[in-house]
Amino acid sequence: MDRSLTVRFLLLFAATATFLSAADYSPAQIAAESAKANTFFERVFDETVARSPMTMTQLGLKTDNDKWDDLSEQKELEDFLLGVQQLAELKRTINFAALDDQAKVSYRLFVRQAEEAIEGWRWRYHSYPLNQMSGLHSTVPAFLINFHRVDNAADARAYIARLHGIGPLLDQLIENVRIRAAKGIMPPRFVFGLVLESCREVVRGEPFDQSGKKSALWEDAMTKINALKDVAAAPRAQLLADARAALTDTVQPAYARLIALLEAHEKMATDADGVWKLPDGAEYYAYRLRSSTTTRLTPDEVHELGLREVARIHHGMEGIMQQIGFKGDLQAFFKHVREDDQFYYPTTPEGKAAYLKRANAIIDTMRARLDEFFGVKPKAPLVVRVVEPFREQGSAGAFYDEPAPDGSRPGVYYVNTIDMRGVPIFEMETLAHHEAIPGHHMQIAIAQELQGIPRFRKYGGNTAYVEGWALYAEYFPKEFGFYQDPMMDFGRLYDELLRAVRLVVDTGVHTRRWTRTQVMDYFRKNTPNPERDIFTETNRYIVWPGQATAYKVGMLKILELRELAKKELGQKFSLREYHDLVLKDGALPLDLLEENVRAWIARKKS
Repeated sequence: MDRSLTVRFLLLFAATATFLSAADYSPAQIAAESAKANTFFERVFDETVARSPMTMTQLGLKTDNDKWDDLSEQKELEDFLLGVQQLAELKRTINFAALDDQAKVSYRLFVRQAEEAIEGWRWRYHSYPLNQMSGLHSTVPAFLINFHRVDNAADARAYIARLHGIGPLLDQLIENVRIRAAKGIMPPRFVFGLVLESCREVVRGEPFDQSGKKSALWEDAMTKINALKDVAAAPRAQLLADARAALTDTVQPAYARLIALLEAHEKMATDADGVWKLPDGAEYYAYRLRSSTTTRLTPDEVHELGLREVARIHHGMEGIMQQIGFKGDLQAFFKHVREDDQFYYPTTPEGKAAYLKRANAIIDTMRARLDEFFGVKPKAPLVVRVVEPFREQGSAGAFYDEPAPDGSRPGVYYVNTIDMRGVPIFEMETLAHHEAIPGHHMQIAIAQELQGIPRFRKYGGNTAYVEGWALYAEYFPKEFGFYQDPMMDFGRLYDELLRAVRLVVDTGVHTRRWTRTQVMDYFRKNTPNPERDIFTETNRYIVWPGQATAYKVGMLKILELRELAKKELGQKFSLREYHDLVLKDGALPLDLLEENVRAWIARKKS
């Protein structure tokens, strides 16, 4: 049977297979079927992780830690067929009706994710493997620096093997880019300059040139190898020599090939920014919107929601203007906060250090009050770091990297300090709440540490839940005495406004054919964001269609469900219980989260 027939057969089987059974089961039958389902989920998780050396490293495992993922089309097809087969097996062998509540959630979530992957197969080429936000050109060095542990000589040799493996890996990336270009799928022109600069930064410094500074990869290799106290001087020197040779003999030429491709494609690129330009672009964007928000909201509905939220938040900002006695309209206030130096640390080593110190203090203040809001708290540690030079040019102002499940790596709240005007002081409180606690670190670390649920529910998750929670985590502290400084409260609205604007401009660029200039002009008119922020955010939405709409949609749903619970439960409502309920099942699609909340309300009322 040829591959296309195999795919069609398996898709049909997975979509139609079901298990019909009686409605009532004994506790023993439910326990047995649930155990059977969880065994299936754990086996499938292991099968999937075993096919990705990079995922294994991110999970703290050292299996195949001398290898990179396989980016070939053959591997992509094999992964897809495996996923279809796994879905078919689940529907064929597991009786949904005989599962306990948690196993039913796992079943439905597994089916949802598998069916979304199946739907996404049609769009597998509708992506930009080289982009300024997440391309392998910057992911590879960041991965080695942040995830590849070197605890002994074997780990160091694996690190060096991965340096040699960068050549074949980037060659696969180049092939994938060429395949898409042949289908008319290329990023807009502006992307190429940003990616080229990032590539050149990776191979800038020793041992690639005589500039007098060390490249990020060489510094990382030296630091990790020199830290091996159990390795004698001569073997350590050999490891360093081998790492240096891998960088000059393999990494540098690989990046040169990638740079040559980018330079050639840059000449062919256009300034058309939205995915409307791609084959079946409207259908693709609708898919991206559904998968990002886990809702059936249309682009027009998302756009109109954004306009309403922008107007509401503007009204809140005008209230703060009155509170602090500012004379002038909202545009004048925006200009004031953009230009007044009192709102920014200087872009100097001292300014960056002061920012990190204050960010840690804000986190400590929230940490001291967590018991008021949560019964369950994360065990994993959290650190604050600056974004590395090789990826700061295209990176967001802040982001979070999850901890290793085994405790070998903390959760990291990254701040991009390339230009301190991009991370204003008044934004610091809300940003720390979003990226650290009670936002991303709280939710992601707790999910990893949950007991009694399959591992596939502990890692990853959908954007609407993950980012919706983080945006909600910015908001609810306001109700409990945080943001006492009016300008810090303005910072909270400042960040919420950004998420509302995203609903307008993301749909604008991808369905209404807004140009990049139109998006930036909307930002300038409706937000106080500095030019670099506007530049980075606009570029992000163009290469990640739909993703940025999930924040506000998710936050509004979590808040809506909280208010529903308060109304229905009255004195029986507990904020701590509500938060624990939202967090205790890992990242769920919004409709499944709503079912959980409504079931909790019913139990509390009975």
